[in-house]
Amino acid sequence: MQRTLFVLLGLLATVFVGNAIAQQYPARPIRLIVPFPPGGNVDVFARVLYRQVEAVIGTNFVIDNRGGANGIIGADVVKNATPDGYTVLNTSFAFAVNPAIIKKMPFDIVRDFTPVTNVATGLGYLVVVNPKVPVKNIAELIALAKKGKVRYSTAGIGNGQHLAGSLFNTMAKVDMLHVPYKGGGPAAAAAIGGEVQVHFPAGSVGVPHHKAGRLRAIAFTGAKRLSSLPDIPTVGETVKGYVSDAGWHGVFGPAGMPAAAAKTLQQAIHKALQDPKVRAHFVDNGYEPDGDPPDVWAKKFRADVKRFASLAKAAGIQPR
Repeated sequence: MQRTLFVLLGLLATVFVGNAIAQQYPARPIRLIVPFPPGGNVDVFARVLYRQVEAVIGTNFVIDNRGGANGIIGADVVKNATPDGYTVLNTSFAFAVNPAIIKKMPFDIVRDFTPVTNVATGLGYLVVVNPKVPVKNIAELIALAKKGKVRYSTAGIGNGQHLAGSLFNTMAKVDMLHVPYKGGGPAAAAAIGGEVQVHFPAGSVGVPHHKAGRLRAIAFTGAKRLSSLPDIPTVGETVKGYVSDAGWHGVFGPAGMPAAAAKTLQQAIHKALQDPKVRAHFVDNGYEPDGDPPDVWAKKFRADVKRFASLAKAAGIQPR
């Protein structure tokens, strides 16, 4: 009888706390960890999206860039944060790839985090070259790569850019050298500065550089052409059957984050994604806005952990 009473009191306390959080959250600014340096696609999209989320949810988001280790450093900050909804992670699908390519992870991505929502799904990457490289299309890139000494930059080992480049090497029968950086911004800067010849940026990063003449876009890795650059062909128009999407951006809290806080944040993000300017920014740069509820997103996320493990294996990426 006494044990039953304690259980009932515990359930009542849980309901009370959940209701209190739903009514009060957020009561102060939210720290948003972006686990990549400024200037990459995750960072660029976050700065566009969360300005609108602020208007919806009624508090500020303090963006904290913690780049390094393919997003692991920033994720670890969130894993160790107080699970009250005031420190959350906005990351790329590299988060789900890392367990397949890193032998000793500092955390369990399923057990140690609370899925909040998927922000958007990328349709593909641009293939860009330094303007001094004598390449204007995929056929010319393949010819140059077969001569050797072509280097391509990515935001890190095992992320979507790396998978896109690895798949290109396999299907085009070339051997471009992969040069990983600590994020999309430094990887793009490497191509602009001539440290590498080729880069695979998301549209949000690649399109402005292409239009400014800092980089030359020669193809898009998605199944269809990018709407904001309709004259740029897909890789698959030359390399038959080639398609490489850009994965997702998703939001996670620490394990134990209150369900009410996760739901409140998800609903605010979903509403912000409906804003015409925010939506246009995502769509024009090759991403489809999502914003699924936490339970729906959790199922998709767990399925993708398995899917990306298979992709990493197929790409020949050895755990390090």
